[in-house]
Amino acid sequence: MKLLYQTHSPYARKVLVAAHESGLADRLEVIHHETSPTRRNEAVYALNPLGKVPVLVLDDGTVLFDSNVICAYLDDLHDGPKLIPADGAARYRVLCAQALAQGIADAGIAARWDLERRPEALRWPVLADAYRDKIAAACDYLEREIDTAAIDLGAIALATALSWIEFREVYDFRAGRVRLAAWYVAFAERTSMRATALSGATHD
Repeated sequence: MKLLYQTHSPYARKVLVAAHESGLADRLEVIHHETSPTRRNEAVYALNPLGKVPVLVLDDGTVLFDSNVICAYLDDLHDGPKLIPADGAARYRVLCAQALAQGIADAGIAARWDLERRPEALRWPVLADAYRDKIAAACDYLEREIDTAAIDLGAIALATALSWIEFREVYDFRAGRVRLAAWYVAFAERTSMRATALSGATHD
């Protein structure tokens, strides 16, 4: 299988961490592609009409896109402990954690546009602060509620989203959150995380 990837995407990293945790990483040919809303990558657009990575191309040519979809597909391929529980309260806890992580990443990316990526005359600091308020509220929630023992897709999604927030210096999620910070430090030491470190600059 081919995974179209970007070394500084929290969503792509989530997929690759999940693949490592599932024992599937060696089945993926990882191909880096630069994408951004202002940089059209024709190879990516040919597979995903949204022009975004990650994209997974199966051996039979079937194309899957969106990190949530790809992670669910990979979770069906292995016989080990599932990253997404099959049913019950555990399943919805993981799915809500994944949704929260996606919201953190989405808000962080939106904030970064107004902090540094738009032409300076078009930036709106009030909007950037509003997005960072969302991240702060999510992190306050995690300080109270995070399952520090979980090794599942919710934990992977949260760790990779927070890693991007820190990588791009959008928001200091560790400040004043001892429990969340300790969980993140421990999770970041997992082999799957160490093998997939974020790198590279954004090219608009």
